[in-house]
Amino acid sequence: MNIEENKELNVINVIEDTTQNAGVENPEGAVASADAPDGEMAVEGVGEAHAAPKKESAKTIVKEWVCDIAIAVLIAVLILQFIKPTIVKESSMEPTLYENHYIFLSKQAYTLFGDPQRGDIVVFHSDLTRADGAEKLLIKRVIGLPGDEISIMNGKVYINGEEYEEEYIKDGYTNGDIEGMVVPEGSLFCMGDNRLVSIDSRDDRVGCIEEARIVGKAVFRLAPFGLIGPASKWVGERKEAAKIAGDADYAQ
Repeated sequence: MNIEENKELNVINVIEDTTQNAGVENPEGAVASADAPDGEMAVEGVGEAHAAPKKESAKTIVKEWVCDIAIAVLIAVLILQFIKPTIVKESSMEPTLYENHYIFLSKQAYTLFGDPQRGDIVVFHSDLTRADGAEKLLIKRVIGLPGDEISIMNGKVYINGEEYEEEYIKDGYTNGDIEGMVVPEGSLFCMGDNRLVSIDSRDDRVGCIEEARIVGKAVFRLAPFGLIGPASKWVGERKEAAKIAGDADYAQ
């Protein structure tokens, strides 16, 4: 081998050594450094590039969950300011409402949407107590409005001297004896549809109901499922309600 050939070979070796000691970009865009320990290759850039979006994505998901939960809680709180879920107990509103019917009350019905009307079904605080000593809420139908003169004679109800027709009462008869009782201002005369068992405004323990004691107006029935619907339909669904409740005598 002559001197010229040796020079060319040395030049080639120098070029190869230089290339091996330099940073080389691999096909995936990472920079492989020859300064890493033997047998290892330090990859810079790619790991960090992929890790950052993952961390950011996790934080975004958590923030979205927190935001969704906060919105859901806020909506629930707002709904509960207007709606009160209630389960009917006992039998004083049969055949319109039977025990364990699940209904919604409008808590703001008489604050935002006008005064109580004759025929409304309302839930109110009473001075009666349950067996455990807790306050007993009553559900009744509004019969007399402030200033009305109420009389009950011979099983019939009279308002301001005129007989009040009621298709929804269970036995077609209202027991009791009241003559010329005037409903005080700010109060209501209320009775259950099951007149023979209902404890209501005919009883001195309940009397006329101050409007301030009303919890809410019954507006929607959620259960039983076959009777889901607004209160405006309840009178027409009495037979079906009795059938579902197993009240065979009324369902006939």
